[in-house]
Amino acid sequence: MTIQKTITPIDNSVYLERPLASDNEINVVLENSKKSFNSWRDTTIDERIIIINKFIDNLLSLKEEVSKEICWQIGRPISQCGNELRGFEERSRHMVDIAKTSLENIPARKNEEFDNYIFKSPLGVIFVMAPWNYPIITATNTIVPALLAGNSLVLKHSSQTPRCAELIHKAFEGTGLPEGVFQFIHTNHQACEKIIADPRVAHVVFTGSVRGGQEVKKYIGTRFINVGLELGGKDPAYVRSDADLNHAIENLVDGALFNSGQSCCGIERIYVDQSIYNDFIDGFKAITEKYNLNDPSLEDTNLGPVVRMSAAEFIRAQMNEAEKQGAKRLIDESKFSIAREDSCYIAPQVMINVDHSMRFMMEETFGPTVGIMPVQNSEEAQRLMNDSPYGLTASIWTKDLDFAKDFGKNVETGTFFMNRCDYLDPALAWTGVKDTGVGCSLSTLAFDQFTRPQSFHLRNVG
Repeated sequence: MTIQKTITPIDNSVYLERPLASDNEINVVLENSKKSFNSWRDTTIDERIIIINKFIDNLLSLKEEVSKEICWQIGRPISQCGNELRGFEERSRHMVDIAKTSLENIPARKNEEFDNYIFKSPLGVIFVMAPWNYPIITATNTIVPALLAGNSLVLKHSSQTPRCAELIHKAFEGTGLPEGVFQFIHTNHQACEKIIADPRVAHVVFTGSVRGGQEVKKYIGTRFINVGLELGGKDPAYVRSDADLNHAIENLVDGALFNSGQSCCGIERIYVDQSIYNDFIDGFKAITEKYNLNDPSLEDTNLGPVVRMSAAEFIRAQMNEAEKQGAKRLIDESKFSIAREDSCYIAPQVMINVDHSMRFMMEETFGPTVGIMPVQNSEEAQRLMNDSPYGLTASIWTKDLDFAKDFGKNVETGTFFMNRCDYLDPALAWTGVKDTGVGCSLSTLAFDQFTRPQSFHLRNVG
Protein backbone atom coordinates (compact mmCIF):
# COMPACT_ATOMS: atom_id res chain seq x y z
CA MET A 1 0.00 0.00 0.00
CA THR A 2 1.33 3.41 -0.99
CA ILE A 3 0.81 6.25 1.50
CA GLN A 4 0.36 9.85 0.37
CA LYS A 5 1.66 12.49 2.79
CA THR A 6 0.42 16.07 2.90
CA ILE A 7 2.98 18.54 4.26
CA THR A 8 1.52 21.73 5.70
CA PRO A 9 3.41 24.87 4.66
CA ILE A 10 2.66 26.41 8.05
CA ASP A 11 5.51 24.51 9.71
CA ASN A 12 6.54 21.89 7.11
CA SER A 13 5.23 19.04 9.25
CA VAL A 14 3.21 16.07 8.01
CA TYR A 15 -0.39 17.23 8.37
CA LEU A 16 -2.14 14.06 7.23
CA GLU A 17 -1.63 10.79 5.39
CA ARG A 18 -3.90 8.90 3.03
CA PRO A 19 -3.58 5.48 1.35
CA LEU A 20 -3.65 5.64 -2.43
CA ALA A 21 -6.31 3.64 -4.23
CA SER A 22 -5.23 0.30 -5.67
CA ASP A 23 -5.81 -0.63 -9.31
CA ASN A 24 -8.70 -2.84 -8.23
CA GLU A 25 -10.28 -0.04 -6.17
CA ILE A 26 -9.99 2.35 -9.12
CA ASN A 27 -11.64 -0.21 -11.38
CA VAL A 28 -14.55 -0.55 -8.94
CA VAL A 29 -14.95 3.23 -8.77
CA LEU A 30 -15.07 3.56 -12.55
CA GLU A 31 -17.47 0.64 -12.90
CA ASN A 32 -19.80 2.08 -10.26
CA SER A 33 -19.63 5.47 -11.94
CA LYS A 34 -20.55 3.96 -15.30
CA LYS A 35 -23.46 1.99 -13.83
CA SER A 36 -24.83 4.93 -11.85
CA PHE A 37 -24.73 7.15 -14.94
CA ASN A 38 -27.17 4.88 -16.73
CA SER A 39 -29.86 5.62 -14.14
CA TRP A 40 -28.84 9.17 -13.15
CA ARG A 41 -29.18 10.41 -16.72
CA ASP A 42 -32.87 9.42 -16.66
CA THR A 43 -33.70 11.61 -13.65
CA THR A 44 -35.44 14.91 -14.35
CA ILE A 45 -33.67 18.24 -14.13
CA ASP A 46 -36.00 19.18 -11.28
CA GLU A 47 -34.88 16.13 -9.30
CA ARG A 48 -31.23 16.97 -9.87
CA ILE A 49 -31.75 20.59 -8.84
CA ILE A 50 -33.26 19.52 -5.51
CA ILE A 51 -30.25 17.30 -4.81
CA ILE A 52 -27.67 19.90 -5.81
CA ASN A 53 -29.34 22.58 -3.67
CA LYS A 54 -29.15 20.24 -0.68
CA PHE A 55 -25.48 19.64 -1.46
CA ILE A 56 -24.82 23.39 -1.53
CA ASP A 57 -26.57 23.84 1.83
CA ASN A 58 -24.62 20.94 3.35
CA LEU A 59 -21.24 22.20 2.22
CA LEU A 60 -21.99 25.70 3.51
CA SER A 61 -22.85 24.17 6.89
CA LEU A 62 -19.30 22.76 6.99
CA LYS A 63 -17.76 26.24 6.78
CA GLU A 64 -15.63 26.01 9.93
CA GLU A 65 -14.24 22.60 9.05
CA VAL A 66 -13.59 23.54 5.43
CA SER A 67 -11.86 26.78 6.46
CA LYS A 68 -9.59 24.97 8.91
CA GLU A 69 -8.61 22.38 6.32
CA ILE A 70 -7.84 24.99 3.66
CA CYS A 71 -5.74 26.93 6.15
CA TRP A 72 -3.66 23.94 7.25
CA GLN A 73 -3.34 22.22 3.90
CA ILE A 74 -2.31 25.21 1.75
CA GLY A 75 -1.48 27.97 4.25
CA ARG A 76 -4.18 30.50 3.39
CA PRO A 77 -4.97 32.85 6.31
CA ILE A 78 -7.90 31.48 8.31
CA SER A 79 -9.54 34.92 8.19
CA GLN A 80 -9.80 34.60 4.38
CA CYS A 81 -10.80 30.95 4.01
CA GLY A 82 -14.51 31.65 4.37
CA ASN A 83 -14.37 33.73 1.18
CA GLU A 84 -14.05 30.53 -0.82
CA LEU A 85 -17.37 29.20 0.40
CA ARG A 86 -19.04 32.51 -0.43
CA GLY A 87 -17.66 32.19 -3.94
CA PHE A 88 -18.79 28.57 -4.07
CA GLU A 89 -22.34 29.56 -3.12
CA GLU A 90 -22.54 32.40 -5.63
CA ARG A 91 -21.32 30.25 -8.51
CA SER A 92 -23.25 27.11 -7.62
CA ARG A 93 -26.56 28.89 -7.02
CA HIS A 94 -26.19 30.64 -10.36
CA MET A 95 -25.52 27.38 -12.19
CA VAL A 96 -28.60 25.86 -10.55
CA ASP A 97 -30.70 28.88 -11.53
CA ILE A 98 -29.77 28.65 -15.22
CA ALA A 99 -29.69 24.84 -15.50
CA LYS A 100 -33.22 24.29 -16.82
CA THR A 101 -33.02 26.86 -19.59
CA SER A 102 -29.42 25.94 -20.46
CA LEU A 103 -30.29 22.26 -20.86
CA GLU A 104 -33.54 22.72 -22.78
CA ASN A 105 -33.93 21.14 -26.18
CA ILE A 106 -33.03 23.42 -29.07
CA PRO A 107 -36.08 23.56 -31.38
CA ALA A 108 -35.45 23.06 -35.08
CA ARG A 109 -38.69 22.41 -36.97
CA LYS A 110 -42.09 21.67 -35.52
CA ASN A 111 -45.34 21.31 -37.46
CA GLU A 112 -48.03 18.70 -38.08
CA GLU A 113 -45.57 16.42 -39.87
CA PHE A 114 -42.25 17.02 -38.08
CA ASP A 115 -41.06 17.47 -34.52
CA ASN A 116 -37.33 18.12 -34.88
CA TYR A 117 -35.03 19.31 -32.10
CA ILE A 118 -31.53 19.00 -30.66
CA PHE A 119 -31.29 17.22 -27.31
CA LYS A 120 -28.37 17.95 -24.98
CA SER A 121 -27.30 14.45 -24.03
CA PRO A 122 -25.00 13.89 -21.01
CA LEU A 123 -21.57 12.49 -21.82
CA GLY A 124 -21.14 9.83 -19.14
CA VAL A 125 -18.31 9.52 -16.61
CA ILE A 126 -16.46 12.81 -16.02
CA PHE A 127 -12.97 12.56 -14.50
CA VAL A 128 -11.84 15.72 -12.69
CA MET A 129 -8.33 16.47 -11.48
CA ALA A 130 -8.67 19.48 -9.17
CA PRO A 131 -5.90 21.80 -7.93
CA TRP A 132 -5.01 22.89 -4.42
CA ASN A 133 -5.05 26.69 -4.75
CA TYR A 134 -8.85 27.09 -4.55
CA PRO A 135 -9.72 23.53 -3.59
CA ILE A 136 -13.49 23.93 -3.23
CA ILE A 137 -14.48 26.23 -6.07
CA THR A 138 -12.15 24.80 -8.71
CA ALA A 139 -13.68 21.36 -8.12
CA THR A 140 -17.31 22.43 -7.79
CA ASN A 141 -17.10 24.64 -10.91
CA THR A 142 -17.18 21.30 -12.73
CA ILE A 143 -19.07 19.10 -10.27
CA VAL A 144 -22.23 21.23 -10.16
CA PRO A 145 -22.90 21.70 -13.90
CA ALA A 146 -21.70 18.19 -14.77
CA LEU A 147 -24.12 16.54 -12.34
CA LEU A 148 -26.95 18.88 -13.27
CA ALA A 149 -26.45 17.84 -16.89
CA GLY A 150 -26.91 14.18 -15.94
CA ASN A 151 -23.33 12.93 -15.82
CA SER A 152 -21.60 10.91 -13.12
CA LEU A 153 -18.27 12.16 -11.82
CA VAL A 154 -15.02 10.95 -10.25
CA LEU A 155 -12.88 13.54 -8.44
CA LYS A 156 -9.14 13.22 -7.94
CA HIS A 157 -7.97 16.12 -5.79
CA SER A 158 -4.44 17.42 -5.37
CA SER A 159 -2.21 15.53 -2.95
CA GLN A 160 -2.01 18.83 -1.07
CA THR A 161 -5.76 18.98 -0.43
CA PRO A 162 -7.20 15.46 0.02
CA ARG A 163 -9.48 16.56 2.85
CA CYS A 164 -11.33 18.90 0.52
CA ALA A 165 -12.38 15.98 -1.68
CA GLU A 166 -13.57 14.15 1.42
CA LEU A 167 -15.58 17.14 2.63
CA ILE A 168 -17.22 17.61 -0.77
CA HIS A 169 -18.21 13.93 -0.64
CA LYS A 170 -19.50 14.39 2.90
CA ALA A 171 -21.72 17.25 1.72
CA PHE A 172 -23.50 14.90 -0.69
CA GLU A 173 -24.55 12.61 2.16
CA GLY A 174 -28.27 12.82 2.87
CA THR A 175 -29.04 14.68 -0.35
CA GLY A 176 -30.59 11.74 -2.16
CA LEU A 177 -27.78 11.51 -4.71
CA PRO A 178 -27.68 7.88 -5.87
CA GLU A 179 -24.62 5.87 -4.88
CA GLY A 180 -21.82 6.05 -7.41
CA VAL A 181 -22.87 9.28 -9.11
CA PHE A 182 -20.20 11.28 -7.25
CA GLN A 183 -17.05 9.55 -6.02
CA PHE A 184 -13.52 10.61 -5.15
CA ILE A 185 -10.20 8.79 -5.14
CA HIS A 186 -6.75 9.53 -3.78
CA THR A 187 -4.23 8.44 -6.36
CA ASN A 188 -1.02 9.37 -8.18
CA HIS A 189 -0.09 10.53 -11.67
CA GLN A 190 0.60 7.02 -12.94
CA ALA A 191 -2.91 5.88 -12.02
CA CYS A 192 -4.39 9.04 -13.55
CA GLU A 193 -2.78 8.10 -16.85
CA LYS A 194 -4.67 4.80 -16.82
CA ILE A 195 -7.95 6.44 -15.80
CA ILE A 196 -7.75 9.02 -18.59
CA ALA A 197 -7.13 6.27 -21.13
CA ASP A 198 -9.97 4.10 -19.78
CA PRO A 199 -12.86 3.82 -22.28
CA ARG A 200 -15.37 4.24 -19.45
CA VAL A 201 -14.26 7.88 -19.03
CA ALA A 202 -16.10 10.21 -21.39
CA HIS A 203 -14.58 13.59 -20.52
CA VAL A 204 -11.55 14.86 -18.57
CA VAL A 205 -11.12 18.15 -16.70
CA PHE A 206 -7.69 19.23 -15.46
CA THR A 207 -6.54 22.40 -13.72
CA GLY A 208 -2.81 22.79 -13.24
CA SER A 209 0.45 23.46 -15.06
CA VAL A 210 1.00 23.64 -18.81
CA ARG A 211 3.22 20.58 -18.56
CA GLY A 212 0.46 18.72 -16.72
CA GLY A 213 -2.03 19.69 -19.42
CA GLN A 214 0.30 18.41 -22.11
CA GLU A 215 0.57 15.10 -20.25
CA VAL A 216 -3.23 14.82 -20.05
CA LYS A 217 -3.51 15.37 -23.80
CA LYS A 218 -0.87 12.70 -24.35
CA TYR A 219 -2.69 10.19 -22.13
CA ILE A 220 -5.90 10.69 -24.10
CA GLY A 221 -3.93 9.59 -27.14
CA THR A 222 -6.15 8.33 -29.94
CA ARG A 223 -9.37 8.56 -27.91
CA PHE A 224 -11.97 10.88 -29.43
CA ILE A 225 -13.06 12.64 -26.24
CA ASN A 226 -12.94 16.28 -25.25
CA VAL A 227 -10.90 17.71 -22.42
CA GLY A 228 -11.15 20.88 -20.34
CA LEU A 229 -7.76 22.35 -19.45
CA GLU A 230 -7.16 25.42 -17.26
CA LEU A 231 -3.42 25.84 -17.17
CA GLY A 232 -0.92 28.65 -16.60
CA GLY A 233 -1.34 32.39 -16.45
CA LYS A 234 0.62 35.63 -16.22
CA ASP A 235 -2.26 38.05 -15.96
CA PRO A 236 -1.56 41.69 -16.84
CA ALA A 237 -3.10 45.03 -15.89
CA TYR A 238 -2.82 48.37 -17.65
CA VAL A 239 -3.27 51.52 -15.54
CA ARG A 240 -4.18 54.38 -17.87
CA SER A 241 -3.43 58.00 -17.07
CA ASP A 242 -7.10 58.78 -16.33
CA ALA A 243 -7.50 55.94 -13.81
CA ASP A 244 -8.80 56.43 -10.28
CA LEU A 245 -5.35 55.87 -8.82
CA ASN A 246 -6.34 54.93 -5.28
CA HIS A 247 -8.93 52.45 -6.52
CA ALA A 248 -6.46 50.91 -8.96
CA ILE A 249 -3.68 50.58 -6.39
CA GLU A 250 -5.88 49.11 -3.68
CA ASN A 251 -7.41 46.50 -5.97
CA LEU A 252 -4.22 45.58 -7.79
CA VAL A 253 -2.31 45.02 -4.56
CA ASP A 254 -5.07 42.67 -3.47
CA GLY A 255 -5.12 41.04 -6.91
CA ALA A 256 -1.39 40.38 -6.71
CA LEU A 257 -1.14 39.24 -3.09
CA PHE A 258 -4.39 37.49 -2.15
CA ASN A 259 -3.84 33.79 -1.46
CA SER A 260 -0.10 34.60 -1.48
CA GLY A 261 -0.34 35.29 -5.19
CA GLN A 262 -1.42 31.70 -5.87
CA SER A 263 -4.51 32.57 -7.88
CA CYS A 264 -5.11 31.43 -11.45
CA CYS A 265 -6.13 34.98 -12.33
CA GLY A 266 -3.84 36.78 -9.89
CA ILE A 267 -2.08 39.92 -11.14
CA GLU A 268 1.55 39.18 -12.03
CA ARG A 269 2.50 42.14 -14.24
CA ILE A 270 1.33 45.76 -14.31
CA TYR A 271 1.90 48.39 -17.00
CA VAL A 272 1.43 51.98 -15.83
CA ASP A 273 1.21 55.16 -17.88
CA GLN A 274 4.51 57.02 -17.49
CA SER A 275 2.76 60.19 -16.27
CA ILE A 276 1.41 58.47 -13.14
CA TYR A 277 4.07 55.77 -12.71
CA ASN A 278 5.89 57.28 -9.71
CA ASP A 279 2.69 58.00 -7.80
CA PHE A 280 1.46 54.49 -8.57
CA ILE A 281 4.52 52.65 -7.29
CA ASP A 282 4.68 54.86 -4.18
CA GLY A 283 1.09 53.99 -3.32
CA PHE A 284 1.56 50.32 -4.22
CA LYS A 285 4.62 50.08 -1.98
CA ALA A 286 2.86 51.78 0.95
CA ILE A 287 -0.03 49.29 0.98
CA THR A 288 2.18 46.25 0.37
CA GLU A 289 4.39 47.10 3.34
CA LYS A 290 1.35 46.99 5.64
CA TYR A 291 0.68 43.29 5.01
CA ASN A 292 1.04 40.99 7.99
CA LEU A 293 2.96 37.89 6.87
CA ASN A 294 2.59 35.34 9.64
CA ASP A 295 1.18 32.01 10.78
CA PRO A 296 -2.08 31.73 8.79
CA SER A 297 -3.93 30.11 11.68
CA LEU A 298 -3.79 33.48 13.50
CA GLU A 299 -6.81 35.72 12.93
CA ASP A 300 -4.81 38.92 12.25
CA THR A 301 -2.66 37.36 9.52
CA ASN A 302 -3.53 38.48 5.99
CA LEU A 303 -0.61 36.89 4.11
CA GLY A 304 0.44 33.29 4.62
CA PRO A 305 3.14 31.01 3.24
CA VAL A 306 3.21 29.62 -0.28
CA VAL A 307 2.09 26.03 -0.65
CA ARG A 308 5.39 24.12 -0.43
CA MET A 309 9.16 24.52 -0.25
CA SER A 310 9.69 23.75 -3.93
CA ALA A 311 7.33 26.61 -4.82
CA ALA A 312 9.14 28.98 -2.45
CA GLU A 313 12.49 28.05 -3.95
CA PHE A 314 11.18 28.61 -7.49
CA ILE A 315 9.79 32.06 -6.62
CA ARG A 316 13.00 33.16 -4.88
CA ALA A 317 15.11 31.92 -7.79
CA GLN A 318 12.99 33.81 -10.30
CA MET A 319 13.33 37.06 -8.35
CA ASN A 320 17.07 36.58 -7.77
CA GLU A 321 17.62 36.01 -11.47
CA ALA A 322 15.64 39.15 -12.36
CA GLU A 323 17.67 41.16 -9.86
CA LYS A 324 20.91 40.01 -11.48
CA GLN A 325 19.48 41.19 -14.81
CA GLY A 326 18.85 44.69 -13.46
CA ALA A 327 15.51 44.51 -11.65
CA LYS A 328 15.10 46.24 -8.30
CA ARG A 329 13.18 45.11 -5.22
CA LEU A 330 10.93 47.86 -3.93
CA ILE A 331 10.06 46.24 -0.59
CA ASP A 332 12.50 45.87 2.32
CA GLU A 333 12.12 42.17 3.11
CA SER A 334 13.77 42.55 6.52
CA LYS A 335 10.44 43.98 7.72
CA PHE A 336 8.98 40.46 7.40
CA SER A 337 11.03 38.48 9.91
CA ILE A 338 9.22 35.18 9.34
CA ALA A 339 10.31 35.16 5.67
CA ARG A 340 13.30 32.85 6.04
CA GLU A 341 15.05 30.96 3.23
CA ASP A 342 14.36 27.63 4.96
CA SER A 343 10.59 28.21 5.07
CA CYS A 344 7.57 28.60 2.80
CA TYR A 345 7.09 32.18 3.99
CA ILE A 346 7.97 34.73 1.30
CA ALA A 347 7.84 38.47 1.87
CA PRO A 348 5.54 40.35 -0.52
CA GLN A 349 7.66 41.92 -3.21
CA VAL A 350 7.29 44.52 -5.94
CA MET A 351 9.88 44.39 -8.71
CA ILE A 352 10.63 47.48 -10.81
CA ASN A 353 13.17 48.09 -13.59
CA VAL A 354 11.83 44.91 -15.16
CA ASP A 355 11.36 44.03 -18.83
CA HIS A 356 10.26 41.14 -21.02
CA SER A 357 13.76 39.71 -21.37
CA MET A 358 13.33 38.42 -17.81
CA ARG A 359 11.66 35.11 -16.91
CA PHE A 360 10.04 37.01 -14.05
CA MET A 361 7.89 38.92 -16.55
CA MET A 362 7.26 36.05 -18.97
CA GLU A 363 6.83 32.86 -16.93
CA GLU A 364 4.16 32.20 -14.31
CA THR A 365 5.45 32.96 -10.80
CA PHE A 366 2.47 32.01 -8.62
CA GLY A 367 3.71 33.86 -5.57
CA PRO A 368 3.30 37.14 -3.61
CA THR A 369 5.25 39.16 -6.16
CA VAL A 370 4.47 41.47 -9.06
CA GLY A 371 6.45 43.31 -11.72
CA ILE A 372 5.59 46.92 -12.64
CA MET A 373 6.69 48.67 -15.85
CA PRO A 374 6.05 52.22 -17.13
CA VAL A 375 4.61 52.57 -20.65
CA GLN A 376 4.43 55.53 -22.99
CA ASN A 377 0.96 54.89 -24.38
CA SER A 378 -1.88 52.40 -24.73
CA GLU A 379 -0.37 50.84 -27.86
CA GLU A 380 2.76 49.87 -25.94
CA ALA A 381 0.65 48.56 -23.05
CA GLN A 382 -1.43 46.39 -25.38
CA ARG A 383 1.65 45.02 -27.12
CA LEU A 384 3.24 44.05 -23.81
CA MET A 385 0.03 42.55 -22.45
CA ASN A 386 -0.16 40.30 -25.52
CA ASP A 387 3.54 39.42 -25.36
CA SER A 388 2.86 36.31 -23.29
CA PRO A 389 2.30 32.60 -23.86
CA TYR A 390 -0.77 32.85 -21.62
CA GLY A 391 -4.18 34.51 -21.71
CA LEU A 392 -6.59 33.95 -18.82
CA THR A 393 -7.56 37.47 -17.71
CA ALA A 394 -6.40 41.03 -18.32
CA SER A 395 -7.59 44.34 -16.93
CA ILE A 396 -7.60 48.03 -17.74
CA TRP A 397 -7.96 50.79 -15.16
CA THR A 398 -9.60 53.84 -16.68
CA LYS A 399 -12.69 56.06 -16.53
CA ASP A 400 -13.32 55.75 -20.26
CA LEU A 401 -15.75 52.89 -20.90
CA ASP A 402 -15.74 53.23 -24.69
CA PHE A 403 -11.95 53.19 -24.78
CA ALA A 404 -11.89 50.10 -22.57
CA LYS A 405 -14.28 48.24 -24.88
CA ASP A 406 -12.19 49.01 -27.96
CA PHE A 407 -8.91 48.27 -26.18
CA GLY A 408 -10.15 44.94 -24.83
CA LYS A 409 -11.14 43.59 -28.25
CA ASN A 410 -7.47 43.36 -29.20
CA VAL A 411 -6.19 41.90 -25.94
CA GLU A 412 -5.52 38.16 -26.18
CA THR A 413 -7.35 36.95 -23.10
CA GLY A 414 -10.28 34.87 -21.91
CA THR A 415 -11.76 37.58 -19.65
CA PHE A 416 -11.20 41.32 -19.96
CA PHE A 417 -11.89 43.51 -16.92
CA MET A 418 -12.31 47.24 -16.45
CA ASN A 419 -11.50 48.56 -12.96
CA ARG A 420 -11.62 45.05 -11.50
CA CYS A 421 -9.42 41.96 -11.35
CA ASP A 422 -9.05 38.51 -9.78
CA TYR A 423 -12.79 37.75 -9.82
CA LEU A 424 -15.13 35.32 -11.55
CA ASP A 425 -18.67 36.27 -12.57
CA PRO A 426 -20.56 32.96 -12.88
CA ALA A 427 -22.74 34.45 -15.63
CA LEU A 428 -19.65 34.78 -17.84
CA ALA A 429 -17.68 31.98 -19.48
CA TRP A 430 -14.42 31.24 -17.63
CA THR A 431 -11.98 30.44 -20.42
CA GLY A 432 -8.55 31.26 -21.77
CA VAL A 433 -6.37 31.39 -24.86
CA LYS A 434 -2.92 30.19 -25.88
CA ASP A 435 -1.14 28.06 -23.24
CA THR A 436 -3.81 28.88 -20.67
CA GLY A 437 -5.80 25.95 -22.05
CA VAL A 438 -9.03 24.92 -23.75
CA GLY A 439 -12.69 24.64 -22.82
CA CYS A 440 -14.64 26.76 -20.37
CA SER A 441 -16.52 26.63 -17.11
CA LEU A 442 -19.40 28.65 -15.64
CA SER A 443 -22.18 30.45 -17.57
CA THR A 444 -24.61 28.70 -19.89
CA LEU A 445 -21.66 27.56 -21.98
CA ALA A 446 -20.44 25.29 -19.18
CA PHE A 447 -23.31 22.91 -19.81
CA ASP A 448 -22.15 22.52 -23.41
CA GLN A 449 -18.87 21.10 -22.08
CA PHE A 450 -20.69 18.23 -20.38
CA THR A 451 -23.29 17.39 -23.03
CA ARG A 452 -23.27 16.42 -26.68
CA PRO A 453 -25.84 17.45 -29.27
CA GLN A 454 -28.17 14.61 -30.26
CA SER A 455 -30.50 15.48 -33.14
CA PHE A 456 -34.06 14.16 -33.14
CA HIS A 457 -35.71 14.08 -36.58
CA LEU A 458 -39.24 12.82 -35.90
CA ARG A 459 -41.82 12.45 -38.62
CA ASN A 460 -45.50 11.69 -38.05
CA VAL A 461 -46.95 9.25 -40.57
CA GLY A 462 -50.60 8.29 -40.86
